Amino acid sequence: MGFILPGCKGQEEVWSFHEEVMVWLVLITIVVMWVLWRICQGNIDSKRRLTQGKLKHGDFLELVWTIIPGIILILIAYPSFKLLYFLDEVVNPGMTVKVIGNQWYWTYEYSDYEHIEGGNIQIDSYIVQSEDLEVGGLRLLEVDNNLVVPQDTYIRFLVTSTDVIHCWVVPGLAVKIDAYPGRLNQTKFIAERPGLYYGQCSEICGANHAFMPICVEVTSLPKYLSFIDTLINENNDE
Repeated sequence: MGFILPGCKGQEEVWSFHEEVMVWLVLITIVVMWVLWRICQGNIDSKRRLTQGKLKHGDFLELVWTIIPGIILILIAYPSFKLLYFLDEVVNPGMTVKVIGNQWYWTYEYSDYEHIEGGNIQIDSYIVQSEDLEVGGLRLLEVDNNLVVPQDTYIRFLVTSTDVIHCWVVPGLAVKIDAYPGRLNQTKFIAERPGLYYGQCSEICGANHAFMPICVEVTSLPKYLSFIDTLINENNDE
């Protein structure tokens, strides 16, 4: 899928945390390799054989390599827990979308809207077969009905399944959540950049597991409202 620009605040925070941890990992690797090299250099005899004759017990050294790693772990753990709670917390969402996994397609229910005859507005999202792809379409990723959501809106997602365990994953929006039958899982995001964000089911769910992609279309609020009006009218006509 190539390089994906972060589409929401959660994804930016994940990337930022990854970069911070990578800095620590690089520094630790350099220090450990340097220490090992110095130990080897200081304990090689005249025949270029590694010996332990010069190795001595050092209380100070043991204290250093116990306290410093502990401090580093604390420095990594704090932003890790902060990010974990940031991604899990859902408070006063602007709208709710219910995601339902099926063998082998997705159903999206816009829980905040109803058509005239009652019941929530929902759409089914199936994969577009290779022979039906338009020019420039992405094989195994395009769907017939995108999940359309507004930009800069706090969106809560309730995720479940009608049959087996699925997993709704959109890397560009930092979303990965299991869909269990008989259970509702919850997640959220605020999409900051308009565009198409692709994903796939990442829980083996049967013969066509690889053929139930996800496409989230982030658009402006006027275009989103126009889309919802179209859905309501289509349901009323039916």
